[in-house]
This record gives sequence, C-alpha cells and structure tokens, in this order.
Amino acid sequence: MSTHNQSFDIKELEDKLDELIQQYNAIRTENTTLKIKQDALVKEKAKLVEKTNLARTRVEAMISRLKTMEHGT
Repeated sequence: MSTHNQSFDIKELEDKLDELIQQYNAIRTENTTLKIKQDALVKEKAKLVEKTNLARTRVEAMISRLKTMEHGT
C-alpha cells in the first residue's frame, strides 16, 4: 500500500470518526432533552391524577349528600 493510499484511508477514517462524534453528541443532547421532558410529563401526570382523585371524591360526596337529601324528604 502506498503512502498516498494510507493517508487517504486515514483521512477517510478521520472524517467518519468526526461524523460519528457529531452524531453521538446530537443523540446525547436529544436524550437529555427527552429525559427532561419525560420528567416534566411524569410530574404533570401525577398532578392530574391527584386532581382527578380529588374531583372523584368531591363528586362522590355530592352524590352521597343528594341521596341523603332524597331519602330525608
């Protein structure tokens, strides 16, 4: 193999390695962003579940009061 071919092969490998590094950094950044979004969504879901449970409790209490009123009349 000639020196010219070796330096061409090395340059080609360097270019591919640079491209892989760029892709890795892009994926790592995207992964970090997705983790942050996932954490926010998990927190939002927990709040919504809490609100739903509170609303259910209130509705059940109102139904119970209405039934009590209905039987009291």
